[in-house]
Amino acid sequence: MGVDYSRLHDPNAEYTMRDLSAETMGVTSERGGGRDVEITDVQTTMVDGNFPWTLVRIYTDAGIVGTGEAYWGAGAPELIERMKPFLQGENPLDIDRLTEHLVQKMSGEGSIGGVTVTAISGIEVALHDLAGKILEVPAYQLLGGKYRDEVRVYCDCHTEEEADPIACADEAERVVEELGYDALKFDLDVPSGHEKDRANRHLRAPEIEHKASIVEAVTERVGSRADVAFDCHWSFSGGSAKRLAKRLEEYDVWWLEDPVPPENHDVQREITQSTTTPITVGENVYRKHGQRRLLEEQAVDIIAPDMPKVGGMRETRKIADLADMYYVPVAMHNVASPVATVASAHVGAAISNALAVEYHSYELGWWEDLVEETVIEDGSIEIPEEPGLGVTLDMDAVAEHAVEGEVLFDEA
Repeated sequence: MGVDYSRLHDPNAEYTMRDLSAETMGVTSERGGGRDVEITDVQTTMVDGNFPWTLVRIYTDAGIVGTGEAYWGAGAPELIERMKPFLQGENPLDIDRLTEHLVQKMSGEGSIGGVTVTAISGIEVALHDLAGKILEVPAYQLLGGKYRDEVRVYCDCHTEEEADPIACADEAERVVEELGYDALKFDLDVPSGHEKDRANRHLRAPEIEHKASIVEAVTERVGSRADVAFDCHWSFSGGSAKRLAKRLEEYDVWWLEDPVPPENHDVQREITQSTTTPITVGENVYRKHGQRRLLEEQAVDIIAPDMPKVGGMRETRKIADLADMYYVPVAMHNVASPVATVASAHVGAAISNALAVEYHSYELGWWEDLVEETVIEDGSIEIPEEPGLGVTLDMDAVAEHAVEGEVLFDEA
Protein backbone atom coordinates (compact mmCIF):
# COMPACT_ATOMS: atom_id res chain seq x y z
CA MET A 1 0.00 0.00 0.00
CA GLY A 2 2.99 2.25 0.08
CA VAL A 3 2.61 3.29 3.69
CA ASP A 4 5.51 5.44 4.90
CA TYR A 5 5.99 4.16 8.46
CA SER A 6 8.92 6.52 9.02
CA ARG A 7 6.50 9.41 9.27
CA LEU A 8 5.16 7.92 12.50
CA HIS A 9 8.40 8.93 14.23
CA ASP A 10 8.59 12.40 12.69
CA PRO A 11 7.38 14.91 15.32
CA ASN A 12 6.57 17.40 12.57
CA ALA A 13 4.45 15.03 10.53
CA GLU A 14 0.68 15.52 10.75
CA TYR A 15 0.09 11.81 10.78
CA THR A 16 -1.43 9.70 13.52
CA MET A 17 -1.63 6.03 14.38
CA ARG A 18 -5.33 6.24 13.55
CA ASP A 19 -4.51 7.53 10.06
CA LEU A 20 -1.88 4.83 9.63
CA SER A 21 -4.32 2.13 10.60
CA ALA A 22 -6.89 3.47 8.16
CA GLU A 23 -4.40 3.58 5.30
CA THR A 24 -3.11 0.08 6.10
CA MET A 25 -6.65 -1.28 6.09
CA GLY A 26 -7.36 0.30 2.74
CA VAL A 27 -10.04 2.66 4.02
CA THR A 28 -10.26 6.41 4.02
CA SER A 29 -8.24 8.27 6.60
CA GLU A 30 -11.21 10.47 7.38
CA ARG A 31 -11.23 10.63 11.17
CA GLY A 32 -13.56 8.10 12.77
CA GLY A 33 -14.97 6.60 9.59
CA GLY A 34 -18.45 7.81 10.58
CA ARG A 35 -17.78 7.29 14.28
CA ASP A 36 -16.46 10.77 14.95
CA VAL A 37 -19.50 11.83 16.99
CA GLU A 38 -19.66 14.45 19.74
CA ILE A 39 -21.98 14.76 22.71
CA THR A 40 -23.89 18.04 22.58
CA ASP A 41 -26.31 17.81 25.49
CA VAL A 42 -27.49 15.69 28.42
CA GLN A 43 -31.04 15.96 29.75
CA THR A 44 -33.13 14.27 32.44
CA THR A 45 -36.82 13.82 33.13
CA MET A 46 -38.22 12.15 36.24
CA VAL A 47 -41.19 9.84 35.84
CA ASP A 48 -43.55 9.22 38.76
CA GLY A 49 -43.74 5.43 38.77
CA ASN A 50 -43.90 3.23 41.82
CA PHE A 51 -40.50 4.90 42.32
CA PRO A 52 -39.39 8.27 40.88
CA TRP A 53 -37.40 7.03 37.88
CA THR A 54 -34.71 9.36 36.52
CA LEU A 55 -34.58 8.96 32.75
CA VAL A 56 -31.47 10.27 30.99
CA ARG A 57 -30.96 11.25 27.35
CA ILE A 58 -27.64 12.06 25.68
CA TYR A 59 -27.76 14.06 22.44
CA THR A 60 -25.09 14.18 19.71
CA ASP A 61 -24.13 16.29 16.71
CA ALA A 62 -25.02 13.29 14.53
CA GLY A 63 -28.66 13.52 15.58
CA ILE A 64 -28.43 10.16 17.39
CA VAL A 65 -29.80 10.06 20.94
CA GLY A 66 -29.11 7.55 23.70
CA THR A 67 -31.52 6.83 26.53
CA GLY A 68 -30.61 5.58 30.00
CA GLU A 69 -31.89 5.53 33.56
CA ALA A 70 -30.49 6.20 37.01
CA TYR A 71 -31.77 4.48 40.13
CA TRP A 72 -34.60 6.40 41.77
CA GLY A 73 -33.93 9.03 44.40
CA ALA A 74 -33.51 12.73 44.96
CA GLY A 75 -30.41 14.47 43.69
CA ALA A 76 -29.58 12.44 40.58
CA PRO A 77 -30.92 15.01 38.04
CA GLU A 78 -28.96 17.82 39.69
CA LEU A 79 -25.77 15.76 39.69
CA ILE A 80 -26.25 14.80 36.04
CA GLU A 81 -26.66 18.48 35.17
CA ARG A 82 -23.45 19.13 37.07
CA MET A 83 -21.67 16.51 34.94
CA LYS A 84 -22.89 17.80 31.60
CA PRO A 85 -19.81 20.03 30.91
CA PHE A 86 -17.55 17.00 31.40
CA LEU A 87 -19.39 15.18 28.59
CA GLN A 88 -20.06 17.86 26.00
CA GLY A 89 -17.70 17.59 23.05
CA GLU A 90 -16.68 14.04 23.97
CA ASN A 91 -17.06 10.94 21.80
CA PRO A 92 -19.81 8.76 23.33
CA LEU A 93 -18.10 5.58 22.14
CA ASP A 94 -15.43 6.00 24.82
CA ILE A 95 -17.72 4.56 27.50
CA ASP A 96 -15.11 3.34 29.96
CA ARG A 97 -13.00 6.47 29.71
CA LEU A 98 -15.96 8.80 30.13
CA THR A 99 -17.31 6.86 33.10
CA GLU A 100 -13.98 6.89 34.91
CA HIS A 101 -13.58 10.56 34.00
CA LEU A 102 -16.88 11.32 35.72
CA VAL A 103 -15.87 9.33 38.79
CA GLN A 104 -12.69 11.39 39.04
CA LYS A 105 -14.32 14.74 38.34
CA MET A 106 -17.12 14.08 40.84
CA SER A 107 -14.89 12.89 43.67
CA GLY A 108 -15.84 15.91 45.77
CA GLU A 109 -19.49 14.88 45.52
CA GLY A 110 -18.70 11.39 46.78
CA SER A 111 -18.25 9.28 43.66
CA ILE A 112 -17.33 6.05 45.45
CA GLY A 113 -20.93 5.48 46.56
CA GLY A 114 -24.42 6.84 46.91
CA VAL A 115 -26.39 9.02 44.55
CA THR A 116 -23.31 10.25 42.68
CA VAL A 117 -22.57 6.71 41.48
CA THR A 118 -26.26 6.35 40.68
CA ALA A 119 -26.18 9.51 38.53
CA ILE A 120 -23.09 8.27 36.71
CA SER A 121 -24.85 4.93 36.18
CA GLY A 122 -27.72 6.63 34.35
CA ILE A 123 -25.28 8.35 32.01
CA GLU A 124 -23.37 5.11 31.46
CA VAL A 125 -26.55 3.26 30.45
CA ALA A 126 -27.43 6.05 28.01
CA LEU A 127 -23.91 5.81 26.54
CA HIS A 128 -24.44 2.10 25.86
CA ASP A 129 -27.71 2.83 24.07
CA LEU A 130 -26.03 5.61 22.10
CA ALA A 131 -22.91 3.60 21.22
CA GLY A 132 -25.01 0.67 20.10
CA LYS A 133 -27.00 2.92 17.79
CA ILE A 134 -23.86 4.50 16.34
CA LEU A 135 -22.21 1.13 15.73
CA GLU A 136 -25.53 -0.51 14.79
CA VAL A 137 -25.20 -3.35 17.29
CA PRO A 138 -27.33 -4.34 20.32
CA ALA A 139 -25.95 -3.23 23.68
CA TYR A 140 -25.07 -6.76 24.80
CA GLN A 141 -22.56 -6.89 21.92
CA LEU A 142 -20.66 -4.04 23.56
CA LEU A 143 -20.32 -6.26 26.65
CA GLY A 144 -18.81 -9.18 24.76
CA GLY A 145 -21.79 -10.93 23.17
CA LYS A 146 -24.48 -13.08 24.70
CA TYR A 147 -24.84 -16.41 26.46
CA ARG A 148 -28.62 -16.52 26.16
CA ASP A 149 -31.43 -15.13 24.04
CA GLU A 150 -33.71 -14.37 26.97
CA VAL A 151 -33.26 -13.55 30.63
CA ARG A 152 -35.45 -14.87 33.41
CA VAL A 153 -37.44 -12.32 35.44
CA TYR A 154 -38.37 -12.68 39.10
CA CYS A 155 -41.48 -10.82 40.21
CA ASP A 156 -41.42 -8.91 43.49
CA CYS A 157 -44.86 -9.61 44.95
CA HIS A 158 -47.05 -7.76 47.43
CA THR A 159 -50.44 -8.19 49.06
CA GLU A 160 -52.77 -5.88 50.97
CA GLU A 161 -52.03 -8.05 54.01
CA GLU A 162 -48.38 -8.89 53.60
CA ALA A 163 -48.14 -10.25 57.14
CA ASP A 164 -50.79 -12.88 56.39
CA PRO A 165 -49.16 -16.13 55.20
CA ILE A 166 -52.30 -17.29 53.40
CA ALA A 167 -52.66 -13.98 51.56
CA CYS A 168 -49.03 -14.27 50.44
CA ALA A 169 -49.58 -17.83 49.26
CA ASP A 170 -52.73 -16.81 47.37
CA GLU A 171 -50.84 -14.01 45.61
CA ALA A 172 -47.94 -16.29 44.79
CA GLU A 173 -50.29 -18.75 43.15
CA ARG A 174 -52.05 -15.97 41.21
CA VAL A 175 -48.79 -14.54 39.89
CA VAL A 176 -47.62 -17.98 38.80
CA GLU A 177 -50.89 -19.11 37.24
CA GLU A 178 -52.27 -15.86 35.80
CA LEU A 179 -49.15 -13.82 35.06
CA GLY A 180 -46.83 -16.64 34.06
CA TYR A 181 -43.86 -16.05 36.37
CA ASP A 182 -41.80 -18.97 37.65
CA ALA A 183 -39.66 -16.84 39.98
CA LEU A 184 -40.99 -14.70 42.85
CA LYS A 185 -39.92 -12.65 45.84
CA PHE A 186 -41.80 -11.68 49.02
CA ASP A 187 -40.88 -9.42 51.94
CA LEU A 188 -40.12 -10.84 55.39
CA ASP A 189 -39.56 -7.54 57.21
CA VAL A 190 -43.31 -7.29 57.83
CA PRO A 191 -45.07 -6.80 61.18
CA SER A 192 -45.92 -10.01 62.96
CA GLY A 193 -47.84 -8.54 65.89
CA HIS A 194 -45.26 -9.95 68.29
CA GLU A 195 -42.77 -7.06 68.21
CA LYS A 196 -41.65 -5.35 71.41
CA ASP A 197 -39.08 -2.91 70.00
CA ARG A 198 -38.26 -2.99 66.28
CA ALA A 199 -35.47 -0.42 66.69
CA ASN A 200 -33.14 -2.95 68.32
CA ARG A 201 -33.38 -5.31 65.30
CA HIS A 202 -33.86 -8.30 67.62
CA LEU A 203 -36.27 -11.02 66.55
CA ARG A 204 -38.18 -12.78 69.30
CA ALA A 205 -39.07 -16.44 68.83
CA PRO A 206 -42.73 -15.71 67.88
CA GLU A 207 -41.52 -13.26 65.22
CA ILE A 208 -39.24 -15.87 63.68
CA GLU A 209 -42.08 -18.38 63.68
CA HIS A 210 -44.34 -15.87 61.95
CA LYS A 211 -41.77 -15.34 59.21
CA ALA A 212 -41.27 -19.06 58.86
CA SER A 213 -45.04 -19.44 58.43
CA ILE A 214 -44.95 -17.03 55.46
CA VAL A 215 -42.09 -18.96 53.87
CA GLU A 216 -43.82 -22.29 54.48
CA ALA A 217 -47.16 -21.12 53.07
CA VAL A 218 -45.69 -19.62 49.89
CA THR A 219 -43.15 -22.31 49.06
CA GLU A 220 -45.56 -25.16 49.68
CA ARG A 221 -48.30 -23.49 47.65
CA VAL A 222 -46.21 -22.97 44.51
CA GLY A 223 -44.12 -26.11 44.95
CA SER A 224 -41.88 -26.81 41.97
CA ARG A 225 -43.75 -24.34 39.76
CA ALA A 226 -41.65 -21.38 40.94
CA ASP A 227 -38.51 -20.41 42.81
CA VAL A 228 -39.22 -18.06 45.71
CA ALA A 229 -36.86 -15.60 47.42
CA PHE A 230 -37.51 -13.57 50.56
CA ASP A 231 -36.27 -10.05 51.31
CA CYS A 232 -35.39 -8.74 54.79
CA HIS A 233 -34.33 -5.19 53.81
CA TRP A 234 -31.34 -5.08 56.21
CA SER A 235 -33.70 -5.25 59.20
CA PHE A 236 -32.27 -7.71 61.73
CA SER A 237 -29.40 -8.09 64.17
CA GLY A 238 -26.66 -10.59 63.43
CA GLY A 239 -27.85 -13.14 65.97
CA SER A 240 -31.47 -12.83 64.86
CA ALA A 241 -30.49 -13.21 61.20
CA LYS A 242 -28.60 -16.41 62.02
CA ARG A 243 -31.56 -17.83 63.89
CA LEU A 244 -33.97 -16.91 61.11
CA ALA A 245 -31.77 -18.37 58.37
CA LYS A 246 -31.35 -21.58 60.40
CA ARG A 247 -35.11 -21.83 60.93
CA LEU A 248 -35.73 -21.56 57.17
CA GLU A 249 -33.33 -24.31 56.17
CA GLU A 250 -36.11 -26.90 55.95
CA TYR A 251 -37.93 -24.93 53.23
CA ASP A 252 -37.12 -24.54 49.56
CA VAL A 253 -35.90 -20.93 49.79
CA TRP A 254 -34.29 -19.59 46.60
CA TRP A 255 -32.48 -17.02 48.70
CA LEU A 256 -32.79 -14.87 51.84
CA GLU A 257 -31.92 -11.29 50.92
CA ASP A 258 -30.20 -8.61 53.01
CA PRO A 259 -30.86 -9.99 56.50
CA VAL A 260 -28.52 -7.47 58.22
CA PRO A 261 -27.43 -3.87 57.55
CA PRO A 262 -24.88 -3.63 54.71
CA GLU A 263 -21.96 -1.87 56.39
CA ASN A 264 -20.29 -4.70 58.35
CA HIS A 265 -19.02 -7.38 55.99
CA ASP A 266 -17.65 -9.45 58.88
CA VAL A 267 -21.13 -10.03 60.29
CA GLN A 268 -22.47 -10.69 56.80
CA ARG A 269 -19.82 -13.36 56.27
CA GLU A 270 -20.61 -15.04 59.59
CA ILE A 271 -24.31 -15.24 58.77
CA THR A 272 -23.77 -16.65 55.29
CA GLN A 273 -21.32 -19.27 56.49
CA SER A 274 -23.53 -20.31 59.41
CA THR A 275 -26.46 -21.58 57.33
CA THR A 276 -27.41 -23.66 54.31
CA THR A 277 -30.13 -21.12 53.45
CA PRO A 278 -28.72 -19.21 50.45
CA ILE A 279 -27.91 -15.59 51.33
CA THR A 280 -28.06 -12.75 48.82
CA VAL A 281 -26.56 -9.27 49.21
CA GLY A 282 -25.32 -6.50 46.93
CA GLU A 283 -27.77 -3.77 46.03
CA ASN A 284 -26.56 -1.39 48.74
CA VAL A 285 -22.83 -1.47 48.02
CA TYR A 286 -21.31 0.39 45.08
CA ARG A 287 -19.10 -0.46 42.14
CA LYS A 288 -16.88 -3.53 41.99
CA HIS A 289 -14.86 -2.23 44.93
CA GLY A 290 -17.92 -2.40 47.18
CA GLN A 291 -18.69 -5.97 46.14
CA ARG A 292 -15.10 -7.19 46.39
CA ARG A 293 -15.00 -8.21 50.06
CA LEU A 294 -18.40 -9.86 49.90
CA LEU A 295 -17.06 -12.15 47.19
CA GLU A 296 -13.46 -12.62 48.28
CA GLU A 297 -14.52 -13.55 51.81
CA GLN A 298 -17.36 -15.77 50.56
CA ALA A 299 -19.87 -13.66 52.46
CA VAL A 300 -22.62 -14.22 49.87
CA ASP A 301 -24.10 -17.17 48.02
CA ILE A 302 -25.67 -14.98 45.33
CA ILE A 303 -24.60 -11.41 44.51
CA ALA A 304 -27.35 -8.88 43.75
CA PRO A 305 -26.05 -5.63 42.23
CA ASP A 306 -28.62 -3.06 41.12
CA MET A 307 -27.26 -2.10 37.70
CA PRO A 308 -28.49 1.54 37.42
CA LYS A 309 -27.40 2.12 41.01
CA VAL A 310 -24.01 0.46 41.46
CA GLY A 311 -22.18 1.88 38.44
CA GLY A 312 -23.89 0.91 35.20
CA MET A 313 -23.75 -1.88 32.66
CA ARG A 314 -20.00 -2.36 32.30
CA GLU A 315 -19.49 -2.04 36.05
CA THR A 316 -22.09 -4.75 36.64
CA ARG A 317 -20.31 -6.88 34.06
CA LYS A 318 -17.08 -6.39 36.04
CA ILE A 319 -18.87 -7.39 39.26
CA ALA A 320 -20.20 -10.50 37.52
CA ASP A 321 -16.71 -11.42 36.32
CA LEU A 322 -15.38 -11.04 39.86
CA ALA A 323 -18.27 -13.17 41.16
CA ASP A 324 -17.52 -15.83 38.58
CA MET A 325 -14.01 -16.21 40.05
CA TYR A 326 -15.76 -17.44 43.22
CA TYR A 327 -18.46 -19.42 41.35
CA VAL A 328 -21.16 -17.07 42.63
CA PRO A 329 -24.26 -16.41 40.47
CA VAL A 330 -25.76 -12.96 39.85
CA ALA A 331 -29.40 -12.02 40.50
CA MET A 332 -29.78 -8.36 39.59
CA HIS A 333 -31.85 -6.25 41.93
CA ASN A 334 -34.04 -3.89 39.92
CA VAL A 335 -36.83 -1.43 40.71
CA ALA A 336 -36.54 0.46 37.42
CA SER A 337 -38.69 1.50 34.50
CA PRO A 338 -38.56 -0.56 31.29
CA VAL A 339 -35.42 1.33 30.22
CA ALA A 340 -33.04 0.13 32.95
CA THR A 341 -34.88 -3.19 33.19
CA VAL A 342 -34.01 -3.96 29.57
CA ALA A 343 -30.48 -2.63 30.12
CA SER A 344 -30.12 -5.07 33.02
CA ALA A 345 -31.36 -7.85 30.76
CA HIS A 346 -28.62 -6.99 28.24
CA VAL A 347 -26.10 -7.44 31.03
CA GLY A 348 -27.79 -10.68 32.05
CA ALA A 349 -27.48 -11.94 28.49
CA ALA A 350 -23.77 -11.09 28.35
CA ILE A 351 -22.60 -12.78 31.58
CA SER A 352 -22.33 -16.50 32.13
CA ASN A 353 -23.50 -16.49 35.77
CA ALA A 354 -26.82 -14.62 35.47
CA LEU A 355 -29.77 -16.06 37.41
CA ALA A 356 -32.49 -13.47 36.87
CA VAL A 357 -33.46 -9.79 36.80
CA GLU A 358 -36.02 -8.39 39.22
CA TYR A 359 -39.34 -6.82 38.18
CA HIS A 360 -40.85 -4.61 40.85
CA SER A 361 -43.84 -2.99 39.08
CA TYR A 362 -46.35 -5.73 38.32
CA GLU A 363 -49.05 -3.75 40.13
CA LEU A 364 -48.39 -0.62 38.04
CA GLY A 365 -50.73 -0.95 35.10
CA TRP A 366 -48.90 1.45 32.78
CA TRP A 367 -45.30 0.32 33.39
CA GLU A 368 -44.79 -1.11 29.91
CA ASP A 369 -46.58 1.86 28.27
CA LEU A 370 -43.45 3.91 28.90
CA VAL A 371 -41.79 2.27 25.88
CA GLU A 372 -43.13 1.24 22.49
CA GLU A 373 -41.94 -2.35 22.68
CA THR A 374 -43.10 -5.38 24.68
CA VAL A 375 -40.61 -6.01 27.46
CA ILE A 376 -41.67 -8.96 29.66
CA GLU A 377 -43.49 -11.96 28.26
CA ASP A 378 -44.12 -15.29 30.01
CA GLY A 379 -41.83 -14.35 32.88
CA SER A 380 -38.79 -13.49 30.81
CA ILE A 381 -37.25 -10.75 28.67
CA GLU A 382 -36.28 -11.62 25.12
CA ILE A 383 -33.08 -9.70 24.42
CA PRO A 384 -33.65 -7.09 21.69
CA GLU A 385 -31.54 -7.33 18.55
CA GLU A 386 -32.10 -3.70 17.56
CA PRO A 387 -29.16 -1.29 17.96
CA GLY A 388 -28.58 -0.04 21.49
CA LEU A 389 -30.97 -1.10 24.22
CA GLY A 390 -33.72 -1.80 21.72
CA VAL A 391 -36.44 0.15 23.51
CA THR A 392 -38.02 3.44 22.44
CA LEU A 393 -39.51 5.91 24.90
CA ASP A 394 -43.16 6.75 24.33
CA MET A 395 -42.93 10.50 24.83
CA ASP A 396 -46.67 10.84 25.39
CA ALA A 397 -46.47 8.32 28.25
CA VAL A 398 -43.41 10.09 29.66
CA ALA A 399 -45.31 13.40 29.61
CA GLU A 400 -48.41 11.84 31.16
CA HIS A 401 -46.52 10.28 34.06
CA ALA A 402 -43.77 12.85 34.60
CA VAL A 403 -43.16 14.08 38.12
CA GLU A 404 -45.06 17.33 38.63
CA GLY A 405 -43.00 20.31 37.52
CA GLU A 406 -40.51 18.29 35.47
CA VAL A 407 -39.19 19.73 32.21
CA LEU A 408 -39.67 17.17 29.44
CA PHE A 409 -36.93 16.02 27.09
CA ASP A 410 -36.30 17.77 23.83
CA GLU A 411 -37.66 15.74 20.93
CA ALA A 412 -34.94 14.23 18.75
